[in-house]
Amino acid sequence: MISFGLLLGLLNDMFFAAIPAVGFALVFNVPQNALKYCAIGGALGHGSRYLMMHYGIPIEWATFFAATLVGMVGVHWSHRFLAHPKVFTVASVIPMIPGVFAFKAMIALVELNQQGYSLELMSSLMENFLKAMFIIAGLAVGLAMPGLLFYRRRPIV
Repeated sequence: MISFGLLLGLLNDMFFAAIPAVGFALVFNVPQNALKYCAIGGALGHGSRYLMMHYGIPIEWATFFAATLVGMVGVHWSHRFLAHPKVFTVASVIPMIPGVFAFKAMIALVELNQQGYSLELMSSLMENFLKAMFIIAGLAVGLAMPGLLFYRRRPIV
């Protein structure tokens, strides 16, 4: 059973993830009738990642599974509305880009340059950099997963 606090947090997360998804869809010149699907995709992806993280899945894996979900839904919508899947998926995964981890890694790098080497700064740099890179890799592979599964010209075996 989902508690009221979790449900409220989930709705908050989904609402505020839909806004940048629509904003980036506008930047990418997505057709106007597809904007609502970009918002739904952004909310679905970020919301599913929020739920998975709430139940203990690490952010890297949760991002991978959420991007795969967005990719699958985007393929479904592309068949239904006769558009390329990227119309729906690229703007939908933008809210999951790890800006905070990349920012913390860059701050640690700048401080290493200014203050010199310290174990704490190097640890912060590597931890945040690797976390950001694994999240980005999860986004990329998750978005590519439907193409790897559905659009193969040769059998897997």
